[in-house]
Amino acid sequence: MKAMVLCSGGVDSTTCLAMAVEKYGRENVIALSIFYGQKHDREIEASRRVAAYYQVEQLFLDLEKIFQYSDCSLLSHSERDIPRESYAEQLKKTDGSPVSTYVPFRNGLFLSSAASVALSMGCGVIYYGAHSDDAAGNAYPDCSDAFKEAMGRAIFLGSGKQLTLEAPFVSWTKAEVVRRGLELGVPYELTWSCYEGQDRPCGRCGTCIDRAQAFALNGVRDPALKDEKYSEYGRNAGCHQEE
Repeated sequence: MKAMVLCSGGVDSTTCLAMAVEKYGRENVIALSIFYGQKHDREIEASRRVAAYYQVEQLFLDLEKIFQYSDCSLLSHSERDIPRESYAEQLKKTDGSPVSTYVPFRNGLFLSSAASVALSMGCGVIYYGAHSDDAAGNAYPDCSDAFKEAMGRAIFLGSGKQLTLEAPFVSWTKAEVVRRGLELGVPYELTWSCYEGQDRPCGRCGTCIDRAQAFALNGVRDPALKDEKYSEYGRNAGCHQEE
């Protein structure tokens, strides 16, 4: 069995990659990283570091043109600001719609593209790192269990029953994902989650806040936050990080 892992360079996908390598062996795992027109390339750079660490084959796709009509705040052509508050705070203003950093049907497009590549590369399973915190409140509907089940069935049937979809964290919180990653020795210091493309994480966007909380709930400092300035936001988010 060969496995393909959607690898963004963040916490969740890197933990997925570690699990796949543990199960199938690095020689049977392919990391697929996708550029979609995001405002920076920090996550692609992180995905390269992660793939090199695990010594797995890495492939790249460019899907930027598909999202050229979207005004999602993550995209380089958008003039919208990236919100600097938690997803919970953002959802209070959306009236049930996804948050502004939701790239329209991104995971659906990623998984459909990955299915084609995976079949061509002889893979029998695709992994992606959706988790329940992202799906909560409909912030990212393409991270929900219902979406995973629907896409999994479509991929299985559309591949002639050759390819399955795994989302091992779909019912987990991000803190549970980090806990599993710490058990596996995941090199989180190589990962990047922040929506901003600065030298260091901004500490204020939704994904920075979620990441800080996940590490704090496991009683460890996020390896990406190497000084007091960038660990401060963990306390601002209502959590504590050990010194």
